[in-house]
Amino acid sequence: MQIADFLETAKESILTESIEYARTILRLKEEEEAILRSHLPLVLKAVSSDLRTAQSRTESIDKSHGLSNLFGSGPETAAETHGLLRARSGLHIDQVIAEYRALRSCVLRLWADDAPPGVDAVRDVGRFNEAIDQALAESVRTYAAEVDRWQHIFLGVLGHDLRGPLNAIALTAELIAVKAPPELHLPTATLSKSTRRMASLMDSLLQYNMAGLSGGMPIERAPIDLAAACREELEIQRAALPGARIEMVTQGDTSGEFDGSRLREALGNLVTNAVKHGVPDEPVIVKIEGEHSAVRLSVENATAHDITTNEMEQLFEPLRRGAAKGPGSDRSNLGLGLFIVRQIAKVHGGDVRGQCSGKRVKFTMTLPRSATAAAQG
Repeated sequence: MQIADFLETAKESILTESIEYARTILRLKEEEEAILRSHLPLVLKAVSSDLRTAQSRTESIDKSHGLSNLFGSGPETAAETHGLLRARSGLHIDQVIAEYRALRSCVLRLWADDAPPGVDAVRDVGRFNEAIDQALAESVRTYAAEVDRWQHIFLGVLGHDLRGPLNAIALTAELIAVKAPPELHLPTATLSKSTRRMASLMDSLLQYNMAGLSGGMPIERAPIDLAAACREELEIQRAALPGARIEMVTQGDTSGEFDGSRLREALGNLVTNAVKHGVPDEPVIVKIEGEHSAVRLSVENATAHDITTNEMEQLFEPLRRGAAKGPGSDRSNLGLGLFIVRQIAKVHGGDVRGQCSGKRVKFTMTLPRSATAAAQG
């Protein structure tokens, strides 16, 4: 008997044994049987249907590479439903994979016990394994997406709930600063600085969360002179970073349709990064250059050591930082600054690149002047 026929005739035996295995997983031990069974018959039906469908060698290779869509083109396949439900049940990814391993073993063992393998047994087993692997891939993909979604929701709720206590601390620090005697001015100033730093870290975390949850961050384009917006931001940065030498150079037409607030945020992140990780007393050079259809914004500074291409790209990864720590490194930094800069560049239709040569680090944002220019670029 071919496996496709066996999946239909022995469906109840397969389901019974699969559910018995699921019950050995603590989080599924008390789960209703209807929930445990709901998607499995559909998975078995899809596998059986696939085994009855003619398949070329190319199609077989595509399936092994994850390029096929075994379980249909609808909004959600049976295997995807399995992954979604298992994520919501709190299972670990290893347990989801173990379920498929148990299902595979169960089918092959019961099939072999039912009748001696026929002449097409090797081909049949190969096709069956391909189908199970495809189902597993769809389940894992959906499982991972659901877990990721809830992680972003958790970060959003956490950031929202921490806002209230943080604002209360900031207001209290301001009140103490006004009424405190001179000997408390320094500690109260430190308290205020720390609350501003916490607010900044929280903003970065929420920006990262927004980009991950919605697939991007919203912007509001308006005609502005980017150089003028950057000049205003640098005034704030100079006040926040006393002692830092921040110089600005402009060249050409720097006007365009940009979200000025977002780009000021990006510039602030780049300048703060340059001051913290650059060589003390060396200037940070901000340059805005107008080109035909784009404006380039770059921030350059001296560094104590060269950064490799691989290390440079890792700096843009969220929640990661480079291995080397400069004299001004801040261990409370979540490593979101450059990630956010890249997200801001991308939603403008541009990008940001970093390069290091001769112990000089330079980050350059390329920004199309308008949404039309971004679409054409």
